[in-house]
This record gives sequence, structure tokens and C-alpha cells, in this order.
Amino acid sequence: MDDPLIVVALLLVAASATAAVATRDPARQALVLAVLGTVLAVLFTVLQAPDVALSQLAVGSALTPLLIMLSVRKVRRPRREKETDR
Repeated sequence: MDDPLIVVALLLVAASATAAVATRDPARQALVLAVLGTVLAVLFTVLQAPDVALSQLAVGSALTPLLIMLSVRKVRRPRREKETDR
């Protein structure tokens, strides 16, 4: 009975991983990476590894995309010092 559920979870992981690789914009890529982390957590839960699923949920779905978004925001922020010098 678990085999179809595992197959569906694996297909979702493959689709979200492909979407993460195909996305070019770093901000959108971070959001897709959060979805991938959530789907991986579901897969680990289906495979009866709840401790790994919780770790994946915390790190892969929340912390890593948050750090990427903060980094992208810091890099894309216009520098006001250079704008006022012109």
C-alpha cells in the first residue's frame, strides 16, 4: 500500500528539483528550493524517517531559503552613497 505513495513522493521530488534547477532568478529559486525542502520532508515521512524529515523541514525548507533571500536582497540593494555622489 505504501508503494504508490512513495512513487508519488519521488515524482514530486523530481519535479520540484527540476524546477529548482530550471529557475534562473535567485529569489524565485530560493522559493522553489523551499518547496523542494518541504517535498523532501514529506518523502522522508513517507519513508518512516520522521527525525530526518524534521531536520529537512527546519534546514531545507526554512533556514537555507531564508539565507539565500537575505543574500540576494543584500546584493541587489542599490547603494545610496554612489547615487548621491553623482
